[in-house]
Amino acid sequence: VYGLNEIQAGEMVEFASGVKGIALNLENENVGIVVFGSDTAIKEGDLVKRTGSIVDVPAGKAMLGRVVDALGVPIDGRGALSDHERRRVEVKAPGIIERKSVHEPMQTGLKAVDSLVPIGRGQRELIIGDRQTGKTAIAIDTILNQKQMNSRGTSESETLYCVYVAIGQKRSTVAQLVQILPEANALEYSILVAATASDPAPLQFLAPYSGCAMGEYFRDNGMHALIIYDDLSKQAVAYRQMSLLLRRPPGREAFPGDVFYLHSRLLERAAKRSDQTGAGSSTALPVIETQAGDVSAYIPTNVIPITDGQICSETELFYRGIRPAINVGLSVSRVGSAAQLRAMKQVRGSSKLELAQYREVA
Repeated sequence: VYGLNEIQAGEMVEFASGVKGIALNLENENVGIVVFGSDTAIKEGDLVKRTGSIVDVPAGKAMLGRVVDALGVPIDGRGALSDHERRRVEVKAPGIIERKSVHEPMQTGLKAVDSLVPIGRGQRELIIGDRQTGKTAIAIDTILNQKQMNSRGTSESETLYCVYVAIGQKRSTVAQLVQILPEANALEYSILVAATASDPAPLQFLAPYSGCAMGEYFRDNGMHALIIYDDLSKQAVAYRQMSLLLRRPPGREAFPGDVFYLHSRLLERAAKRSDQTGAGSSTALPVIETQAGDVSAYIPTNVIPITDGQICSETELFYRGIRPAINVGLSVSRVGSAAQLRAMKQVRGSSKLELAQYREVA
């Protein structure tokens, strides 16, 4: 696009056909724009207008129980959103002073996770494994199990709000989820952000940041949020697609050089806030899909160091009927044990060591 001289990086633009886009490449002569929607209505010589605003999405309690796309537009056919505020999609992560170390447990309701790889509020725990090994099931069970915990909670500060971001998934999978959550009365404390496989790559790239911004509303207002990104490998593929179209130089596996920054700036936004800043928290459960159990591929090796531990699911365990198919030997939680309840710690005791010794003999 030529002639947009004063434009900012990441600013929204609008084409004559009504389709929106975001400015990503700022060059001397022109601006590289990725389009949120169908590009078939865009012609050479069309007028493109600046909106003057960086991409933002609606946030607030009005979002609970709704299914929205990556731009926060409702897609569940239940009308427009009621009272809400708007938040920028890309914001800086909280600084060191604003944070507090993780000390409260985030119960998933799965014994294997809560005892052996405990997760704390404000932690980032990666769920990694091959396709069809129950990674999404672990995440969705966590959302469903919050129903019990939330109904037992006496105050607002104990409630955990869930944001589920579906990236590049089949529409049928998302529709199934929209059916499961209301049946368990779990949709009332959840927000679903869907950028399905048929959506353009820019929307799949944007969806995790949108979901994160919605979760940050709860974190910044002294409440607690759990954000599930399912899955970030598809976001990386969408970003690779965009970068190659924008003629950015490819690196390993044809991913652009800043693919590490793509995930690090997203996951660093999960934090436990200090008491002075409201003591809210946002916990992140990113999902990464591996190929044939290869944890040393580019994207897994990028995301593992960013997170505070990982839950590894294995095909072999899954087909042996051990579900959730968690390999306890490979799974680790780097900060969660500090958040574990004392009773759970005593029960857990040396069970991890005993399990490892059993595996050795079995």
